Amino acid sequence: MEQTQTQLNWIANFIWGIADDVLRDVYVRGKYRDVILPMTVIRRLDALLEATKQAVLKMNDQLDQAGIANKHAALCQVSGQAFYNVSPFTLRDLKARGKQQQLKADFEAYLDGFSPNVQEILDKFKFRNQIPTLVEADILGSLIEKYLDPSINLSPNRVLDQDGQVRLPGLDNHGMGTIFEELIRRFNEENNEEAGEHFTPRDVVKLMAKLIFLPVAEQIESGTYLVYDGACGTGGMLTVAEETLARLAVDHGKEVSIHLFGQEINPETYAITKADLLLKGEGEEAENMKYGSTLSADAFPAREFDFMLSNPPYGKSWKTDLERMGGKDSLADPRFTVTHKGQELSLVTRSSDGQLLFLVNKLSKMKHKTPLGSRIAEVHNGSSLFTGEAGQGESNIRRWIIENDWLEAVIALPLNMFYNTSIATYIWVLTNRKPAHRKGKIQLIDATGIFQPLRKNLGKKNCEFSKQQIQQIVELFLTFEQTERSKVFPNETFGYCKITVERPLRLVTHVTPEKLAAFKKTADKKLHGPAELLMAIAGGPTPHMDFNEVQQRFTSALSENGVKLQTPDLKAIYAAFTAKDEAAQPVIKKRTKHGIEYEPDPDLRDTEQVPLLEEGGIKTFFEREVLPHVPDAWVDHSKIQMGYEISFTRHFYKTKPLRSLVEIRADLEALQAEAEGLLDQIVGTIAT
Repeated sequence: MEQTQTQLNWIANFIWGIADDVLRDVYVRGKYRDVILPMTVIRRLDALLEATKQAVLKMNDQLDQAGIANKHAALCQVSGQAFYNVSPFTLRDLKARGKQQQLKADFEAYLDGFSPNVQEILDKFKFRNQIPTLVEADILGSLIEKYLDPSINLSPNRVLDQDGQVRLPGLDNHGMGTIFEELIRRFNEENNEEAGEHFTPRDVVKLMAKLIFLPVAEQIESGTYLVYDGACGTGGMLTVAEETLARLAVDHGKEVSIHLFGQEINPETYAITKADLLLKGEGEEAENMKYGSTLSADAFPAREFDFMLSNPPYGKSWKTDLERMGGKDSLADPRFTVTHKGQELSLVTRSSDGQLLFLVNKLSKMKHKTPLGSRIAEVHNGSSLFTGEAGQGESNIRRWIIENDWLEAVIALPLNMFYNTSIATYIWVLTNRKPAHRKGKIQLIDATGIFQPLRKNLGKKNCEFSKQQIQQIVELFLTFEQTERSKVFPNETFGYCKITVERPLRLVTHVTPEKLAAFKKTADKKLHGPAELLMAIAGGPTPHMDFNEVQQRFTSALSENGVKLQTPDLKAIYAAFTAKDEAAQPVIKKRTKHGIEYEPDPDLRDTEQVPLLEEGGIKTFFEREVLPHVPDAWVDHSKIQMGYEISFTRHFYKTKPLRSLVEIRADLEALQAEAEGLLDQIVGTIAT
């Protein structure tokens, strides 16, 4: 007999109520989680270990007497779990302690008795830091008693009444996981300002899981599959992914072994992930959860995964990671510098936002030698679609992805789907095994209007996906057709060439006595003579409009007079006696067999984006868009760069029809009548 959903909700409510009953006058509400989450973990572990407690203590003594130091495997085998406790206490033993100081010492000894994997969880929760507060407030005993209340059962074993009938059903691992996740959800909603950093709404996660699994549901074979989240938070995505894949396998008559891998940099959320897996009986998977930064300390550098999904932090600086990796100029991580089409591309983004680097990390872990390859779903905000100019890290990432034909779709989500932000968010779906009908194409899906409102806001989240709406979005993705909400484009639609448009530098030379005197006051004395020589060549009441002629004559005169000037000295003289003038002749840089090259004017330099699908290419675009306005311009072909960006607004924008003059006039007349009525009322009031 298993716990029903109603019973699970009752247990969750009971534990939630412990905070108000015991902690209210000692902790502020935002700090309840610091006690309740680790204590829930501890009580569940305690309940799981009760039946084998004496056998574990006996085995521990035997191993000690035999001088065996590495006892973990043997003790886990005896405990029947992926963890154990070798202290002489259970929580029920501690319940009877009357003195707070004795309770404190025994409770700490109890905690110290847990196996190393549980110790790591307690350390990341920083739970030992709470013990002095609990003891000083004299509430540690009450807290333990609440968790041992006979009206709830956190043990997997049934509780019988005096007649041998089941009074409380056992709580299996799945049920405990459900309760724990419900507590996490409630605490995240209480602290909604930071919830979005480590908690993705379950409806969004379910959609992401379906997007990576359903397209290959018929291709799933019996075997082993690895699932990865490089920003795993509390592990919700991995849990849903595991459940979805396992259910698909059963539906298709396959037997699969699923292994979860994750990395998380926030210590508390890392502890929650590991604890959640232990509570569900997935000890091996708990060991695959790693603590640390995915960017600067990748925990799985040699691993490849079948399925990957994440909601990485966006708009968050990764400057510290960048410094740890040697800085932008010395960064040698092979994940973030790739050779693409014979060109070395830097995928390093601005240090102010590292969200796309989490996607690059996943792409570096794709399987390339399996029939399914790898499938990825990742949440991003809008900046990942367009931030960064051609040649910069963000644009290079989009180019690398799209030119490798890995991007299947981008799905725009409704606003206010997340707990801590109301900005636009998007799900990217990628694979290195596109089916034939998707090759060379990218699908954009506008799901911003598909949602149902919440009865009560959860932080900034005011809407959600129903089960039917999730299926509706998935169907749009799977059918891959042109509709009002779904549009399909060739990959090249999102690419462009960034061209640099140059215009010639035009200089007028005017050497007057006044300018010469001013120059001599500031210039090195060795330049006085050459400056006078320049005045002799270009001086006079009118400016000289051809700098090329002046320069040629001046250079010849210097040579004839045996004067040698370094380039900086020449530039100083020219700068003092020249000025830009649109009416002057263009300055010649050099003459080649192909013609004359002019010196570009940096102040007139401009850039243009030429779509890759531009008919006629750069030449036609330049002749149509640039030359009619600036006939002396040219394209510097040495500076052409490739870029990619995705604009949802452009492709889904709907023009609103202008109102007719009749409608506008009717509104104006109504306003005028209303104003006259108010005026008459005011005047009438004054008159009376």
